[in-house]
Amino acid sequence: MILDDILKKTRQDLEKKKKDFPMDWLGRSLAYNPYMPRDVKPYLQSTSEDPYRIIAEVKKASPSKGVIREDFDPIAIAQAYEAGGANAISVLTEPHFFQGNLDYLTAIRRYVATPLLRKDFIVDEYQVLEALVYGADFILLIAKALEKKELRTLLEYTHRLGMDALVEIHDKEDLTKAIFAGANIIGINHRNLETFKMDMQLCEKIIPLIPNGKIIVAESGLDDKEVIKHLSSVGADAFLIGEHFMRQNDITQSLQELKKF
Repeated sequence: MILDDILKKTRQDLEKKKKDFPMDWLGRSLAYNPYMPRDVKPYLQSTSEDPYRIIAEVKKASPSKGVIREDFDPIAIAQAYEAGGANAISVLTEPHFFQGNLDYLTAIRRYVATPLLRKDFIVDEYQVLEALVYGADFILLIAKALEKKELRTLLEYTHRLGMDALVEIHDKEDLTKAIFAGANIIGINHRNLETFKMDMQLCEKIIPLIPNGKIIVAESGLDDKEVIKHLSSVGADAFLIGEHFMRQNDITQSLQELKKF
């Protein structure tokens, strides 16, 4: 299973990082960090003036599609997103399967004021602290990759650091984990992480089960304005979109078109 392979490699990388740069050393570096995390919820909550909140993704590659964008300049892409009105920017930092890099976060943070999501396979408090040090405002936590208590512990630690998390779910079992953990922002990923098959009806199945007051983010397969309008009508506040934008010549214009209502 690809998810198992990614998690295995992630944990191997973590062992080495913790030896080379212990967590207390990482924590001390916060004293030199000029960036304070922002409350991202107002940026993602749908309103009548801005109903389609977009988390635009800086993404070079994926395990299922390979390299998506050859002329990959993370700073230029992020600036194009900001110019197009992105409400937040997701930065892929997983290096082996998505060709991401943690340094992209810091580089983008220097040039872009839009809130940043660290999108990775986070399984340890070390990675949460790392996200803060490198300039993220919020992180991704994947319910499928974590036990219920692990998810809750990581989310509580994230909140203590002043950040929030997009808790990604794929089914009802994941939703139970997210609610138990106290998630404020729940992402529904149409793509099965084990098979990479898509279920574009997943939001319609899951949204009615989500308690009121949660911010709902639709993820994957979002390349059509009518799909976004429909998902908005059933309760999605925001939309995480990466591959569609990465295939566009004019990223800014493409984003502006999707945000029109």
